[in-house]
Amino acid sequence: MFVLSHPRGSLLKRIQAFILPLAATLAVCGLVCLGWGSPALATGVSQIPTVAAGDGVWVVDEADVLSRLNEGQIGGRLQKLAAATGNEVHFVTFRRLDYGETIESFTDALFNRWFPTPDEQANQVVVALDIATNNAAIHTGEAAQVTLTPDIAASVSQETMMAPIRKGDQYNQAFADASDRLVAVLSGEADPGPPIVVDETRVEGTFASAEETQESNATAIVIVLLILSTVIPMVTYYAYVR
Repeated sequence: MFVLSHPRGSLLKRIQAFILPLAATLAVCGLVCLGWGSPALATGVSQIPTVAAGDGVWVVDEADVLSRLNEGQIGGRLQKLAAATGNEVHFVTFRRLDYGETIESFTDALFNRWFPTPDEQANQVVVALDIATNNAAIHTGEAAQVTLTPDIAASVSQETMMAPIRKGDQYNQAFADASDRLVAVLSGEADPGPPIVVDETRVEGTFASAEETQESNATAIVIVLLILSTVIPMVTYYAYVR
C-alpha cells in the first residue's frame, strides 16, 4: 500500500522549520541591540594593566577614546610635571564597571593596587573615567593633596572633565583640559578653575535622541518577531485544517 503525504502538511512543516529558528535568532540579535548582552564588557580593577610609581605610564586608554596625538601631548606634560615636582598623574579610561562597582570604589581600588605602600601613594594622582556612564573620579595621595586639595580634585573630575563630555563626548578635550589644570595646580601655580559653562536656553522638543531611537527600534523588532513566530504557524495551521 502506498501512502501519499498531504502537500499542505509538508508545506506547514517547511514554514515552521524556517520561521521558528529565524525568529529566535533575530530576537536574540534584538536583545543584544538593547544591551542585554553587554555585561561581558565589564571591567574590573584586575583587568587594568599594572602601573608603578616612576615608570612613566601616564595614560591607560582601555576604552580607546583618545587620539595618539592627544595622548602623547598629555604624557609629555605629565612627564615634565613629575620631573619638576615628583607629582605623578595617571589617566585611565574603560568601557564599563563590574556589577555593584562605583566609579569611586573602582578608582580607590585601582590606586591601592598600583601603589600599595604609603610611600608609593604619597605623590600619586589617579583619574578614571567610565565611558558607559561618563562618570569620573579622582584619588589623590597625601603629599599631592598639599596643593591639589579635595575640593579642587573633585572640581577637576566633575567640572573640568565633564564640561566637554556633556557637549558631545569630547574625550580628547576633557582629558587635555584636566591635565592642564592638574599640571598648573600640582606645580604650585594658581588654580585656573573650572571652565565657564554657558547656559544655552533652548525649547525642549519632542524628538527622541539617536540612542533612544535605536533602543526603541530594537524593542519593536523583538516584539514583532516574537509575534510573527507565534502567528505565522497558527495561520498556516488553520489554513491547512480548512
